Amino acid sequence: MLYDLGNRVVNNYLISSKEGYILIDTGYADGFPHFRKMLERKHIQLEKIRYIFLTHAHDDHAGFLNDVLAATNAKVILHPKAIDGLKRGQNSFDGGCTSFLAWLFCQVLVLFGHGDHKYPAIKQEYLDRLIPIDSVQFKAIHFPYPVLKTPGHTADHISLLMGDILFCGDAAMNGFPSRKHITIWIEDLPQYRQSWERIIQLNPRMLFPAHGKPFKTEELQKNLKALEKVKLHPLKPSSGKER
Repeated sequence: MLYDLGNRVVNNYLISSKEGYILIDTGYADGFPHFRKMLERKHIQLEKIRYIFLTHAHDDHAGFLNDVLAATNAKVILHPKAIDGLKRGQNSFDGGCTSFLAWLFCQVLVLFGHGDHKYPAIKQEYLDRLIPIDSVQFKAIHFPYPVLKTPGHTADHISLLMGDILFCGDAAMNGFPSRKHITIWIEDLPQYRQSWERIIQLNPRMLFPAHGKPFKTEELQKNLKALEKVKLHPLKPSSGKER
């Protein structure tokens, strides 16, 4: 079974597997109450979540990570480079917005208190529950689904393949303010293009992004050339400095 327990801003996918529930990302820090309500509506016990698959360490993906870890015994599957971000509790500002529209959208986020892109840093007592995908521990747990490295949006970005569905995080988007499924923030444009090419070659039937509705992978092929026209617009924290 597959559930989306998120909201209009960000999707929180929950997969039912033989090993228990796998939660793909957590939303903004203030989204935990809504997430719990959605679990209750589906008659799913929070403590049944066994794994949290973190596509990358951003405020809208790791916001209520501590809350889920406090209520469960879940392990966190992540890229090793995501650990520093979780400890810092703030997005990296490397790279830039992929369009002027995306840049304006980020300015609106400032008005709603998200301009510094901070989130609760992971608590010290949960560090031993982080399982980097290149670790011996990850191989030992026999995680049920293949993991694909999809850097570009961030250096620590990973995606999860479940059959013919790829949960692609922010490797692609589907909706305002993105255009042609290009995510609104890219740290490394050449890496981002390579990740698209990797996904196209893998050719899953559907992509399930963190933002927007699922769409067919062939849409990436149609819009691949659009990446050549992308120019990054740098952004700084609203406070003028990173934590």
